Amino acid sequence: MIDLALRSAQDYHNAKAAATNNSESFWDDIANQFEWHQKWDKTLDYDFHKPEVKWFLGGKLNITENCLDRYVKSQPDQTAIIFEPNDPKEAAQHISYKELHSRVCRVANMLKANGAKKGDRICIYMPMVPELAVTVLACARIGAIHSVVFAGFSAAALAARINDADCTMLITADGGFRGAKITPLKDIADEALEQCPTVQSCIVLKRTGQKVAWNSVDIWWHDALEKVDDNCPAEIMDSEDPLFILYTSGSTGKPKGMVHSCGGYMVYTAYSFQNVFQYQKGDVYWCTADIGWITGHSYIIYGPLAVGATTVMFEGIPSYPDYDRFWEVCAKHQVNQFYTAPTAIRALQKHPSTLVDKHDLSSLKVLGSVGEPINTEAWHWYDDHVGKNKCPIVDTWWQTETGGILISSLAGVTKQKPTYATLPMPGIQAVLLDNEGNELEGEAEGILAIKHPWPSIARTIWGDHNRYKNVYFSAYPGYYFPGDGALRDAQGNFRITGRVDDVVIVSGHNLGTAPIENALNEHPNVVESAVVGFPHDVKGNALHAFVIVKDAAEQDGVLVSELRALVAKTIGPIAKPDRIQVVSGLPKTRSGKIMRRILRKLAAGEHDSLGDISTLLNPDVVQEIIDMR
Repeated sequence: MIDLALRSAQDYHNAKAAATNNSESFWDDIANQFEWHQKWDKTLDYDFHKPEVKWFLGGKLNITENCLDRYVKSQPDQTAIIFEPNDPKEAAQHISYKELHSRVCRVANMLKANGAKKGDRICIYMPMVPELAVTVLACARIGAIHSVVFAGFSAAALAARINDADCTMLITADGGFRGAKITPLKDIADEALEQCPTVQSCIVLKRTGQKVAWNSVDIWWHDALEKVDDNCPAEIMDSEDPLFILYTSGSTGKPKGMVHSCGGYMVYTAYSFQNVFQYQKGDVYWCTADIGWITGHSYIIYGPLAVGATTVMFEGIPSYPDYDRFWEVCAKHQVNQFYTAPTAIRALQKHPSTLVDKHDLSSLKVLGSVGEPINTEAWHWYDDHVGKNKCPIVDTWWQTETGGILISSLAGVTKQKPTYATLPMPGIQAVLLDNEGNELEGEAEGILAIKHPWPSIARTIWGDHNRYKNVYFSAYPGYYFPGDGALRDAQGNFRITGRVDDVVIVSGHNLGTAPIENALNEHPNVVESAVVGFPHDVKGNALHAFVIVKDAAEQDGVLVSELRALVAKTIGPIAKPDRIQVVSGLPKTRSGKIMRRILRKLAAGEHDSLGDISTLLNPDVVQEIIDMR
């Protein structure tokens, strides 16, 4: 294993000082612990005004050699991945580094045999099975750019992502197990591919065994795999070559394909994983996320494997077959670091604590939270019942765009504070700004921004660098603007206060309101809609849709069902609004802009703190909405 670890508060302060005094030298020392085919000529070149960021310029590497080959030499029999299936009666798999390397090389050869090459975009739409992680690594092995789409997304959402990146290949499965249900992935993929002319082949893994339709582009995974061996030298990549595209919701209708590079992403995910979770050789680490999200990319696959860790992949859900499944898996595999979302914690918190207590969780050393700020009640339940007040809780703040954790305590090394992400990682220059872009000092509340690049920052939005500039660098020139507000205490600890743009975090997933509104507006009876978030005791936030209709005589119940189904079909079930309210109008400025701030307060029931609404074009509609609730 490589040792990137900060083991004490003094180590943290030393690293922070080194990164502040000479950022390039600091990251050089860390990057030097990885294997490179060619050393970089220049550590960093950036301009936040263009914007342009490049790390380790001229460096040559392949990330899979750092995740696999080096450990095949040093710890071939160490378990790389523990796969825990959806059905607890199905045996778990323990895949060693040697076995994982062999599987990745075979799948890499399978991809090449079916036409894939360096620079091609390959879309992956698979359940949470080992073959998903193997395919991601196989793409990286041959220099193809992977684009993983969460297996809960609809055909329309899948097609949009395939077409945006001009993917030439799709990897999917016949179906996926999720609790007691089977998701018909192949059927959804078939519907999507009717709109995707660039896809030349579709490789299908047999997982559920259900009957599927067969098309001219389809190839069975097992048939294709029989024709290749496991000898596949890694493609040598430039540090700045794209490693993957991952789509995240935007405040306009079109999803944003965030592009992450090979070198900087590897260095930062490994460094942040090692230090936030304080991983030690022989530990078993489990992140419950799906690889369809950035958390799965960075902290199930790349970060853990880059430091030679044992990482758990879980196919199922926390409530199947019962609400103690997480704790049963922790006990079964003697998990040491457990990383999950506040949504899951709040859902499990509603059930008797005896479901936790009946399992031996004494192996746990570190608990983590990801996806959204954790509320006080959930933090203390997690601490009391899961950690038994013995496990530090790392409350991590970061985004798809950042590639890795930017603000978090380091488990047992720096002080934690309930509901606070606490301190920035060494090398992360986090600041608070006022609305005019002036930096705020000391205790303050304002707009969170980052004033210096870090290695894993997304380099662009695929095919639309101008949008990348406008979304992240135009509001406050010279800073990266993540779209979040925060407050900072006297000790410098940050607490994230929520989005300051039109993105709502639901169950830890960023959902742009614009695509949901676009879907609602497709209904023939909808004139206009506005979607906002409101606090939810399980999801953190849920969605409230205000809808103006043409024919108010249509039955509300029928309309609501149709609208929710339309959103699920267009985007995915996760985007369905919890509430849909038919209204005669929406509060707007005299220039016609919908006042979402007011709608958010109405959705949350905060009718007494609306402020002055007399400047609205139609102030009467606000009282009407209140009366209709």
